[in-house]
Amino acid sequence: KGSYSPSHTGLENTGQVNSVAKLRQELDLGVRVGFATGPVVVGDLIGEGASQESAVVGETPNLAARLQDLAIKNTVVIGPGTHALTGRRFEFEDLGTSLLKGFAEPVQAWRVIAPVAAESRFDATRRVGLTPLVGREHEIGLLLERWEQSKEGDGQVILLSGEAGIGKSRITDALRERAVGDVLVQLRYQCSPYHRNSALHPVIEHLERALLFDSGDTSETKLDKLEALLTERASDVGTVAALFASLLSIPSKERYPLTEVSPEQRKGQTLEALVTQVEGLSHHYPVLLIFEDAHWADPTSLEFLELMVSRVQALPVLVVITYRSEFAPPWTGFNHLTTLTLNRFTRSLAVALVEKVAGGKPLPDEVLGQIIEKTDGVPVFVEELTKTILESGQLTEEYDRYVAPGPLQDMTIPATLHDSLMARLDRLGTVKEVAQTASTIGREFDYHLLEAISPLSFVELHNALDQLIDAELVFRRDQSQEGSYIFKHALVQNAAYGSLLKSTRQRLHGRIAETLLDRFPEQVETKPELLAHHYNAAGLTEKAIDYWVKAGEIAITRFAITEALTHLHTGLELLITLPDTLERAKKELALQSMLGVASVVKAGAGSAEAEQAYSRARDLCQQFDDTSSMFPVLWGLWRVPMARGELQSAKGLADQLLDVAERTQDPSFLLEAHHSQWSTRFWLGELNEARQHTDVGIQLYDPEKHGTHAYIYGGHDPGLCGLFFRAWTLWLLGYPETALESNRRAFELAHQLSKQTLKNYAAIWGSLLSTLRSEPLSERDDLIRYTTSFESNRSVFGLSDQCGAHVYRGSDLVRRGELDEGIALLRKGLSLQPEAELRLRPYYLYLLAEALSEAGETNEALGLLQQAVNVLRKSDESWWESAIHRLTGEMLLVQNPGVEEQTEALFMQAIDIAQTQNAKSLELRAVTSLARLWRDQEKTDEAHQLLAPIFNWFTEGFETTDLREAKTLLDELA
Repeated sequence: KGSYSPSHTGLENTGQVNSVAKLRQELDLGVRVGFATGPVVVGDLIGEGASQESAVVGETPNLAARLQDLAIKNTVVIGPGTHALTGRRFEFEDLGTSLLKGFAEPVQAWRVIAPVAAESRFDATRRVGLTPLVGREHEIGLLLERWEQSKEGDGQVILLSGEAGIGKSRITDALRERAVGDVLVQLRYQCSPYHRNSALHPVIEHLERALLFDSGDTSETKLDKLEALLTERASDVGTVAALFASLLSIPSKERYPLTEVSPEQRKGQTLEALVTQVEGLSHHYPVLLIFEDAHWADPTSLEFLELMVSRVQALPVLVVITYRSEFAPPWTGFNHLTTLTLNRFTRSLAVALVEKVAGGKPLPDEVLGQIIEKTDGVPVFVEELTKTILESGQLTEEYDRYVAPGPLQDMTIPATLHDSLMARLDRLGTVKEVAQTASTIGREFDYHLLEAISPLSFVELHNALDQLIDAELVFRRDQSQEGSYIFKHALVQNAAYGSLLKSTRQRLHGRIAETLLDRFPEQVETKPELLAHHYNAAGLTEKAIDYWVKAGEIAITRFAITEALTHLHTGLELLITLPDTLERAKKELALQSMLGVASVVKAGAGSAEAEQAYSRARDLCQQFDDTSSMFPVLWGLWRVPMARGELQSAKGLADQLLDVAERTQDPSFLLEAHHSQWSTRFWLGELNEARQHTDVGIQLYDPEKHGTHAYIYGGHDPGLCGLFFRAWTLWLLGYPETALESNRRAFELAHQLSKQTLKNYAAIWGSLLSTLRSEPLSERDDLIRYTTSFESNRSVFGLSDQCGAHVYRGSDLVRRGELDEGIALLRKGLSLQPEAELRLRPYYLYLLAEALSEAGETNEALGLLQQAVNVLRKSDESWWESAIHRLTGEMLLVQNPGVEEQTEALFMQAIDIAQTQNAKSLELRAVTSLARLWRDQEKTDEAHQLLAPIFNWFTEGFETTDLREAKTLLDELA
């Protein structure tokens, strides 16, 4: 019962199975072998004496035993893991699937028939077609250029280097494909890590493939094949045949006797014969010789290469030697030698390769991001990890793309890569334990933290790290031995980490968490998610949740909303595993409250995510009667109907907030209760009430005491909000200059608070007053700068902010006469507004309609105004309703001068609404429009009597556009 070793196929010795039967044929002796591949746990010794062995447990040995049961006498049966790893090295018989004891699903099995010769390790491990080459045009071009030089008799040597998986073999394969029309024979030598001390192993393998040796060939048959091959290529067949027969371990003393020389001389003769063979071939046609993985070459093969390199300069021969970066080639100083180093893929090339592997169909962004992050630009890692994910069943193919039907599980390292990486770690012996310990810290690890959790002495730890660096598995971040280190690939760290037992991992993570608390408090303070991760991995769930809460809180204060959502959702997932207690409810309340704040910024205040989080938080507050926690939760719930334009529902919640605040007399609660009131009342068109609440709120506001409210109550500062709402309210009430002063104070406060997010907020919402006044923006440069920031980093800004910034900037461009660009920005802004958020949509539709009317697109403009009216009917947002009716009348009059009666009715409706709201500025506009209509109808006295009272009411702002137009019309009517 065999379990497959990841560092060796083991199947090369299947010939021994046949040998067993020949030992005692009369006893009918036979053997059955089952091979399975995978991790096992090796425990204590069991048994005694010669039968003593280590206990091996796990699914892999169980599968090997079941596969052995499937085998008939003198055969080998393998499972899926072994079959995947052995590639095309063997011929198999498919045995189909079988239900095996101990396994829930049927298991595929294959019978091993015989080995198959493969030219290279690359060929052997690729059972299907190659992925199209990506991003190596320059390198391929250089190789082809050298090939053309070689064909003309100017022999060339290319040293092709790069780390494991970078694509050296893939490039040489592409060269062979493109050169196939120029050569009859290509020579390919493949080195092996298991034959570093086997003299001329790659040469011997190449000769055996070329001679087509079969397992049943006798010595004479092999010599016949050798002679036939040499007759085509060598002039002195007898001498060369004797040397090659000795090299291939074929008895030939009688047929091709060897001359008596020293072993050193014979080696020299053999190497000379090998080079002469290549030279002989080149006299007939150009020769392409590829020597792969020279870092694993035995010393004698390196001598052969050195002789080859020195002799090809005047021959039509191209020699390509591939090796990993740690190998130092001894061949230097030749003019015909070119060194080419392959670098890792850029992100764009890695993305292109993923799409090639996926058949041109894009993967979900989250999956693509994880592939790019884990593979570090190493092409074979990209290819294998992509294939693993596609084969895992976690994605569904839909038309022209792949989609994730549900949450993705952690992606695993493909077995072929894992085995390769583990083999490299295993060869380091006890140093592997240091790599495993470091892997629990992370891909990047600090020496002092490693030292604190490692049982090794100072000298032992330094020596181990030096060995890991020499093996190029780990790099130093700086020159200091006691600084920061990083694993070469994320997959190296994953492989080391995956080889730890779960109990060992948990113990190490727990030790790391405690060490961070004791010795690295600054990291705990700035990166609580680090401690949360280690407590979680240590199985200390409650402690982990506490730090996920803290991590979410810090991320929100930094406006890192995507990160905050990740932290909070992780905490909620862990929470499910805890028993239902009061302590658990309190932890969930903290998570849900912050989740509501983050959801408002990310998806919008009216989003289902925000409503769900705040509703759950309210239910939790009611469980243990927590008034102090209830207030911010109610505040979050109030924002949901506010954003959706359900203003009567919002008004009810705002009244609840004010009631709670007045009962507690908490100054912070009172400030935010008035905050909810002024906002609700303003959008409802209750302008006098809105002004009263802003006045009270601004008096309560203290920048130092209430500086954290921007993060507790949904993303903006109450002082800024109060000043801006006061400015808008004052303008509507007919105080344009006082409104400007309030706006200026808001901008001054934003700069005083000195937080970039609040400056962004000021630039966006401070622009609204200029738009209301129909004037170019006073803070235009700030808005342009922040709109540009949205384009480059959208994840930092909420959709509502992005929407507003584009709308106000577009409206400003229209005012400045740049109609096309302005209209484009207005359209873009509207497209960014979340569907669930109706608040401000009527106003934005109005601005776009106004711009289109300027451009002469009256029909579309009227359609947009009708949309605005439809939204008004769904919601209670009436503050701008007067202006919408007035503009509709203006446009109808332009479209058809004969609809004066309908237009007059719209103007009268606009005036009535404005008067009801005490919105003097909107009343002035509507009255001016109606007075102009009556003037055109020669109702001069009526027009003057209509316009004069509202104009005379104003005491400031006589330089504004509205009052200047009204004054001009009054003078004309007089």
